[in-house]
Amino acid sequence: MARNTSYHQQTEMKRTQRLREICRELPESCMDFFYSISQTTSAMTRLAYAYDLRLFFQYLIAEQPDFADTEPQSITVEQIGKITSRQLRDYQEYLTQYIRKTSDNGNEVIVNNHELGIMRKLCSIRSFFDFLFRNEKISANIATLIPLPKVHEKPILYLERNEVEKLLETAESGTGLSKGQQRFQKVTKVRDTAIITLFLGTGIRVSELVGIDIDDLDFTINGFIVTRKGGNQTILYFPESVADALKAYLNERMQIEAVEGHENALFLSLQRRRITQRAVENLVKKYASVAAPLKKKISPHKLRSTFGTSLYQETGDIYLVADVLGHADVNTTRKHYAAMTDMRKREAAKRVFLPKATQEAAEDKDENGETNE
Repeated sequence: MARNTSYHQQTEMKRTQRLREICRELPESCMDFFYSISQTTSAMTRLAYAYDLRLFFQYLIAEQPDFADTEPQSITVEQIGKITSRQLRDYQEYLTQYIRKTSDNGNEVIVNNHELGIMRKLCSIRSFFDFLFRNEKISANIATLIPLPKVHEKPILYLERNEVEKLLETAESGTGLSKGQQRFQKVTKVRDTAIITLFLGTGIRVSELVGIDIDDLDFTINGFIVTRKGGNQTILYFPESVADALKAYLNERMQIEAVEGHENALFLSLQRRRITQRAVENLVKKYASVAAPLKKKISPHKLRSTFGTSLYQETGDIYLVADVLGHADVNTTRKHYAAMTDMRKREAAKRVFLPKATQEAAEDKDENGETNE
């Protein structure tokens, strides 16, 4: 892969290649579907569709007699057009729990899907059937007859101010970590502190953070270029606390000779390669388990929520929060921070004071409520 190819371009190329591999396992009509949405979706979106469609056709072959002893790639549009609403309802039930073989060693694992996972997989089937119906490949779109599960909103999980302070202190000192963890922490503390500070100070996504290159940074404006979901680039600005943490790490980073192809990556692993999303998720979980032991699912996304919560509490500007977080639709932001919006409304109501009616004014009213003059 060319050395001047950006991390985002490399990632897109890998996803496109993976998509082509999966398409070899799918009916030909699926490739037509992916081609139809290639100009309006990212490779990551199309790859997610591919995984969902592969699962659907594997289910048909394993669970439905009409498709027994059939290879997925040999399933025709005519056969797809004969799929019944009953079979789709059975698939919806199947999605709650099924057995899947792992790609690394072929072991079987039990997969449990909750509302959001089931809805996403059903939406993929709906989109595929809608494509076939609009292009007159099938006579009816029965996928629209299957109701999507109701997704219950979960409260935003974020860190309180004292937990944020404890998180940063743990990353810097290693206090509370096991002896084995402390050995690694002594080597990576400057890097880890910079990563956590960047999450808390900008609300960046983990996929965006690992893609930052050294020359994306500009300390004259305290900002950096970030590639958002969908490939759009924007500039994120950071406060002095983040600048200090990044400068401290850069002094250390410039002494490291990265592996070929990773020379411009900002954050490196101990193997001198661009750090992976999984590694960042693990380091956040490690420090958060000490800083906020009762909050078991603190992840980079929860640090992003912590930033969004703090910004909204300080400004009350939902449009600013949406813009900084990179939400394409402000309604997405409003949905996540609806509870805090309601809290602000309640607080506003408490701040409205009306004068109480005096005794004299009360006595001046007759029994019908009319004022006596």
